[in-house]
Amino acid sequence: MAAYKKNNFFKNCTFVKGVANIEGLEISNLPEVAFLGRSNVGKSSLLNAVTKRSKLAHTSKTPGRTQELNFFSIAIEKPVMNIVDMPGYGFARASKKKIREWSNLSKFYLQNRSNLRRVFLLIDSRQNIKDSDKEIMSMLDECAVSYQIVLTKIDKIINEEDVLLKAKNSIQKFIAVHPEIHSTSSHKGKGIEDLRNTISSIVE
Repeated sequence: MAAYKKNNFFKNCTFVKGVANIEGLEISNLPEVAFLGRSNVGKSSLLNAVTKRSKLAHTSKTPGRTQELNFFSIAIEKPVMNIVDMPGYGFARASKKKIREWSNLSKFYLQNRSNLRRVFLLIDSRQNIKDSDKEIMSMLDECAVSYQIVLTKIDKIINEEDVLLKAKNSIQKFIAVHPEIHSTSSHKGKGIEDLRNTISSIVE
């Protein structure tokens, strides 16, 4: 089973629906993981790399492209889990009203999703963990939602060990964070297989 998952777990990953408001959220008993991060952190590129699909999630250089909760289903004969691409936080080219709606939807989802097994919190390795990230981490702690740091664009830096050490030091006071940090590069494929294995293990 483990070998099958490793090689084929993401083979049948499809877009299910986009949810723009709280009323659109449907109850699900399937295990669920969510990808969250600042605008333009490389979330869509990472999702495409993990699922081995070049256009599963739309990529854009414009911050704030993801404007709703995008649900993807992974099936092995039948659906086994969901992956959720969440709107980015921080800078986005959208109205204050629209950003407030995204924020409220995201907060409601994180606080009330009983089948949410883990949030993967993406951090641009060139910028380290910012105050806006720590605010999200504090909220996840309060909600008792398990989350794990994923460093993105690791191929853009030289001192990977220093960046990883800074990230580990930054998360020490948080209680719901997973101790292991993933270092990834969607462009080079670095760390992608390890992240795939972590996601597939959550179903077991």
